This record gives sequence, structure tokens and C-alpha cells, in this order.
Amino acid sequence: MVKHIVSFRLKGTDAERRKAAEDFRDALMALPAQIEVLRSMEVGLNENPAEDWDVVLIAEVDKMEDVAVYAAHPAHVVAASIISGCKEARACVDYEV
Repeated sequence: MVKHIVSFRLKGTDAERRKAAEDFRDALMALPAQIEVLRSMEVGLNENPAEDWDVVLIAEVDKMEDVAVYAAHPAHVVAASIISGCKEARACVDYEV
């Protein structure tokens, strides 16, 4: 199994960042029902005001090649577009369990 962990820092006002993060979370949570290779999805919104990352996702797939399938899937592309205009930074780690 592969864990795909991604953190996002968004730009905008606190309210704009929170709204984008919530919309993004909702779209991501719908993906396991739409993308066959996606085994699970967990999305967290940062609650710690001392930290400057807004969203983290943990997706699980069977093999590393499935990460590319997930990333290219049209439903994922639509979900990613929700934050495309306000994404300031992205950090990603993929590892086998």
C-alpha cells in the first residue's frame, strides 16, 4: 500500500482560505467513490493558528503507479481546480507501507 500525503498553504484572507479549504476538503472526500484505485481519503483542516499550512490530505492506493492514475483522474483534476487560484505552496510525500 502507498500513502500519498500532501499539505497545502493557501493565500488570501483567513475567511477566503478557510472557505477554499472547506470546499476542497468536500470535493476530495467524494473521490474514493469516483476513483477506483483510491482506497481511502482523509482530509484535515488546520486548527492551529500558530501554523501556516491550511490543508493536509492522506490518500491510500495499492501501488505507486496508482498515485499517477489518481492524480490524472478527471474527478481529481476538478477537485484540485478548487484551490488552483489560491494555492501558495504544496508539499508531498509518497511512501510504501
